[in-house]
Amino acid sequence: MDLATLKALDPKEFLGAADGYRSTSDMAGAAKDRIDHEIAAAMRKSLHSEAATAAIGQLSELGKDFHYIQIECGLVSTALEAFSYEIEAAKKKLQAAIDGAQAAKLTVNADGSITYPAGGEKAEDGKVPGGGTVSGTSGGLFEGMFAAVSRQSAALDPNPNHRLALDYADEIAGALKEATESDEKWAPKLRALKADDDLSVSDKDLADASSDTSGVRDAGKEYLDSLPQPPKDGKPTDNAKWWKGLSPEQQTAWISMRPDSVGALDGLPATVRDEANRTVLSETHGVAQVKYDAWLKDHPEPPQYQDHINLHTGVKQGKEKNPAWEAWKAEQEKMHKGLDGMDALQKRFDQTGIKGLPEAYLLGFSADGDGRAIIANGNPDTADHQAVYVPGTTSDLDSIEGNVNRMVKVWHAAQDEADGKPVSTITWLGYDAPDGVVKDATFPHYAYDGAPAFNKFLDGLDVSHSGDSAAHRTVIGHSYGSSLVGAAAQTGDLHANDIVFAGSPGVEVSRADQMDVPKGHVWNEYADGDPVPELGRMFHGGGFGRVIPADSAFGANQMATDTEGHGGYWDEHSQSLKNQALVVVGKYDDVKAAPEPTRPYTPKTPFEK
Repeated sequence: MDLATLKALDPKEFLGAADGYRSTSDMAGAAKDRIDHEIAAAMRKSLHSEAATAAIGQLSELGKDFHYIQIECGLVSTALEAFSYEIEAAKKKLQAAIDGAQAAKLTVNADGSITYPAGGEKAEDGKVPGGGTVSGTSGGLFEGMFAAVSRQSAALDPNPNHRLALDYADEIAGALKEATESDEKWAPKLRALKADDDLSVSDKDLADASSDTSGVRDAGKEYLDSLPQPPKDGKPTDNAKWWKGLSPEQQTAWISMRPDSVGALDGLPATVRDEANRTVLSETHGVAQVKYDAWLKDHPEPPQYQDHINLHTGVKQGKEKNPAWEAWKAEQEKMHKGLDGMDALQKRFDQTGIKGLPEAYLLGFSADGDGRAIIANGNPDTADHQAVYVPGTTSDLDSIEGNVNRMVKVWHAAQDEADGKPVSTITWLGYDAPDGVVKDATFPHYAYDGAPAFNKFLDGLDVSHSGDSAAHRTVIGHSYGSSLVGAAAQTGDLHANDIVFAGSPGVEVSRADQMDVPKGHVWNEYADGDPVPELGRMFHGGGFGRVIPADSAFGANQMATDTEGHGGYWDEHSQSLKNQALVVVGKYDDVKAAPEPTRPYTPKTPFEK
């Protein structure tokens, strides 16, 4: 990058190219959404044949192609924006140096050196100190040594133009160096942003996209830092204000370089969070699948059983577990961690349209630790009725499918009762649930640790809702999830109209009127054969008597429950499921009550009499 090249370079040309790639990214995103949400969904709803299944499979692959184009073109656009930003800064420094030199009657040469005229006081021989030409330096060990010598020479020169010329020459050299470094940084990044010469998007392609995202993010840190930053630990209202204040170019940059950050911000529109989180999901899955496939190739599965040899006789006596297989299996499960959950999320995406199921929105995702996932059936921003479900003990990313399916069932049941009004049901695995019943679930800190994030999420639903009136919101807590809901009500503002508990071991408070919802809007289901409520009351029951929602003293509306066990509350066609749906759509008079108080309660201490 020499002086003539930088002077002639027009950053606006790169901004124009960035606009083109951003438009292509938007076009690809719209095409993906149309394929997934309209065309494939309509085919799933109305066509049932082998040919239709094959066609839907091909459409799914086409949707992946467009999603890949969306991601990569977004990255190209952001890379060009960042390059233009850095080149513009270098050009401004260059022009300022040139203008300063010319104002000082110095001559800027084509190679960036500066010629200065004679000047200063006359010497003893009557001559004015002569002029000369200097070249600037921009750092580095040897350049630094040369610069020190040059500066010493200029300091000793009685001609003040010498020192001035050297200053401007250094500024020009610094600007050229910045431009060169930017060019050398971004050229290989941009060359890397191209796909294989085929029409399929493989896990390797998505893993490469993850690497591309990291590369652009690292290279573009200076550019991203120059943009308006999201509020640190901001409220959903602050997050929404920040997002709305960004230009389309800035929004693209944030989604391209930090999709994980954008997808995690409560208060942003569901469509924005979904786009960002699906990018994270796709790239994370690609990386994990490539790593797993490579490990599997290098570690073939050994036989599960081996001959049992009698140590005394040396004779074979049946089969026994192979220790090598057990060690392999343990490592295999470790390497496969998270993939089942990510596949389950994609499976839900692919169910859109079946039996009228609406599009899914991924409102939160992370594969770190036990994983996080927040997924909605239907757009909560436009729904008249929202239901947010908090699962309990042992819930993690790999087991997310069952919890997603429960809210699919609630959606179907609620939509049937909603008189045509849109419903959105959400599975909220936004906390670290206890890993085991005995080891972890007896401790309340998981509930209190997760409560702030849950309250913030509910606040965000309020902020991002775009309907004519506020949505009617129901919170559903199952098992330990109900304890988290109780902790959220106890420690913050629970922005909900109704609460439904199912199989609750206790909610950390002793009365329904402590649940931060209107009186009469706390509901409970307790199934025959569910041991959790009684087992959990000593750990999560409220008050001195360890009251749980199933106790009459708690004051919840006890709903008829015709299912059995701890996990049957969402059995299809059950009264248990229908009652939840009726609460979700606000048809309280149609809810079937339990025939009598589930657990008559006798005060245990004088404080409760």
